[in-house]
Amino acid sequence: MEEKVLFDATALFLAKEDDILLAWKMRKINKDRWNAYGGGIEKGELPSECVVREIGEETGGIVVKPQDLEKIAIVDFHNTKSDGSTFVCRVHTYIARKWTGEIHETNEMTRPTWFKMNALPFDEMPPADRDWIPLALEGKKVIVKAYLGPFQKEKLRETEVAIVDGFPEEIRL
Repeated sequence: MEEKVLFDATALFLAKEDDILLAWKMRKINKDRWNAYGGGIEKGELPSECVVREIGEETGGIVVKPQDLEKIAIVDFHNTKSDGSTFVCRVHTYIARKWTGEIHETNEMTRPTWFKMNALPFDEMPPADRDWIPLALEGKKVIVKAYLGPFQKEKLRETEVAIVDGFPEEIRL
């Protein structure tokens, strides 16, 4: 299986009360794990534009307005591939509590499931998620550095998490 290299991406948690929507990832990075919705930022796209596009594509119908997005994290995943080469993928992470449309399974994301925020299935999620997602979901803004091995299957060292007051203004990539 080829290891995907991605440098700029987004993730979005849909929330209702104290529940978070995750889906089972079927392809590419984090395949066969519970994951938030999101994907790669295209050239000329703002991270917020990307996450709005991706949620529509990966749910088959959810529409989130940019003004309903709250940025909760910037995560730099320092990835080491099987051949020893490395790359960093920066993931702009958001939460949305308002949206319209219905959630459907897609080829990329199946089994959409609501989980209690305090009972996420971390054993079946990417390995560094337990280090920062609880802080972000309780309202803290975080900047994270996670260090992962081939196919993002294991942590290579401790995740670094910094709580911040805010994030830099978005730029088009």
